Amino acid sequence: MSTHTASGIAQASATPSSVPIIRSEAEALQVARSLVPKLAEHAAQRDRERTLPFDEVALFSESGLWAITVPREYGGAEVSAGTLAEVIAIISEADSSIGQLPQNHFCLIEDIRLEGTPEQKRFFFDLVLRGNRYGNAFSEAGGKTVLDIQTRVRCDGDGYVLNGTKFYSTGALYAHWVPVLALDDNDQAVLVFVEQGTEGLKVIDDWSSFGQRTTASGTVVAENVRVSAFQLFYTHRSYDRPTLAGPFAQITTAAIDLGIARAAINDTIHFVKQHARPWIDSGVERADLDPLTIAQIGDLQYRLHAAEALIQRAGRFIDIAKLAPDEDTVAQAAVAVGEAKIATTDISLLAASKLFELGGSKSTLGRYNYDRHWRNARVHTLHDPVRWKYHTIGNFYLNGVKPARHSWN
Repeated sequence: MSTHTASGIAQASATPSSVPIIRSEAEALQVARSLVPKLAEHAAQRDRERTLPFDEVALFSESGLWAITVPREYGGAEVSAGTLAEVIAIISEADSSIGQLPQNHFCLIEDIRLEGTPEQKRFFFDLVLRGNRYGNAFSEAGGKTVLDIQTRVRCDGDGYVLNGTKFYSTGALYAHWVPVLALDDNDQAVLVFVEQGTEGLKVIDDWSSFGQRTTASGTVVAENVRVSAFQLFYTHRSYDRPTLAGPFAQITTAAIDLGIARAAINDTIHFVKQHARPWIDSGVERADLDPLTIAQIGDLQYRLHAAEALIQRAGRFIDIAKLAPDEDTVAQAAVAVGEAKIATTDISLLAASKLFELGGSKSTLGRYNYDRHWRNARVHTLHDPVRWKYHTIGNFYLNGVKPARHSWN
């Protein structure tokens, strides 16, 4: 956590200073894989009982993985987009709710990189390196569209006052800081970084979705929350010009779905080999020798590997655009990520459904809780409508129309 100074700006305490700093892409992947046994151990039980994974989140963030995108000049590893996506997929395979929690945290690091002043970058990147977690209070329920923002931050004396109600606040309950999206006095989108525990900020655990059950993606309420100018980031600027804000957010989302697909396929293979029965007309003794089951596993694996390849391809386009962001490179990155998003959406839903078809009736029993894969895939893939990805991609290749610049492209 952190403490306040007389200036009203929070200063990081020494409490999380033992968090290791990951230095390379290979180290990031190795650390992520090392966490899998612990994060996966009680994942099914946590989902069944909706037990919030506070200890597991602490283990995850204290591994140093939540800081791997901090720019090198500020002390981080600044891993490639492909490596970040793979880290998220590895954790999401173990527990997709835990895998989703840092997704907005990484997007916020990108927001700081794009729009922060040098002083803001030093301060907020240092918090991340010390183990602080950033949550999410972006979206609101009930508006005409997702861009209908009613939350306001208004100038008041030498500071600002924040008021509004948010929903889908993934990670906020576990966060040290809760960045809130609001409109300023000029109706421009601003991110307001509010420290957990600030007077007037309430984080309410009222998430009741049938999937991604332990993300605690519920309500955040800001009632006359006082903040300083230092805590404001003018993120509307990230969409006034070509930046990676949209493609970066989308590849992290696709990576979660990829992890869900891997988990479903792994459980399918295990169940078919250990518990399923061959069909009576197959003429074989075991389900894993059933020729039609074998063919279905082959289909799932090829679709999974295609999705993996498309995510890594999209990561390369993002890395290119990061070095030279312009209308063309950012558009190409957005289209590439859209293609990956289609593939990960399709394979996560297909794999989670095929598990029961190939496993048979026994695989539906409550003690296995395999339905969590479908529930998680169905809920998380609703993040934005994949049907619009087809339109965006087709319009780009057919008519040369670049994707609209927003968080969902």
